[in-house]
Amino acid sequence: MIAHLAEPLGADDHVRGTIGGRQLVVYGDFECPYTAAAMRTVGELLASGASFQLVFRHFPLRDIHPHAQAASLAAEAAAQQGRFWEMHDLLFRSQRQLEAADLRRKAERLGLDLDRFAAYQGDPAVAARVERDVASGERSGVDGTPSLFVDGMRYRGPRDPNSLARVLS
Repeated sequence: MIAHLAEPLGADDHVRGTIGGRQLVVYGDFECPYTAAAMRTVGELLASGASFQLVFRHFPLRDIHPHAQAASLAAEAAAQQGRFWEMHDLLFRSQRQLEAADLRRKAERLGLDLDRFAAYQGDPAVAARVERDVASGERSGVDGTPSLFVDGMRYRGPRDPNSLARVLS
């Protein structure tokens, strides 16, 4: 069964890479080791100069990853201060440190206003932002993480750098 991306790219999506190239949408969980591995590969491709647009959407697997929701809220709280991608990268580099105190230290390390960061973590609008991603993933048939979509089509192939580079070129 071929799944299509139910939600096209929107103004509130987190995007990095080359605008106008191929589009890779990743539904991910900050506590998922498979998502971390996929994001390392995608990061290597971007760093090598590959020309594609990366979109990250939250899909915390709350039943099996007890810190995933809090990590998504922390990423969105950082986004409120213009630092989503920095927090995204830091969360994936240190997946075993996702307790509340760890998230605060990450925010401090990024130079965020800690009072604003804490307020945003508890902001219903921030939680709603994460829920919009989850709902769009569910409508797109996401059943685990990471789930990848290339130009709106579900990608279930190999996730090694060479395979992804071929698909995204």
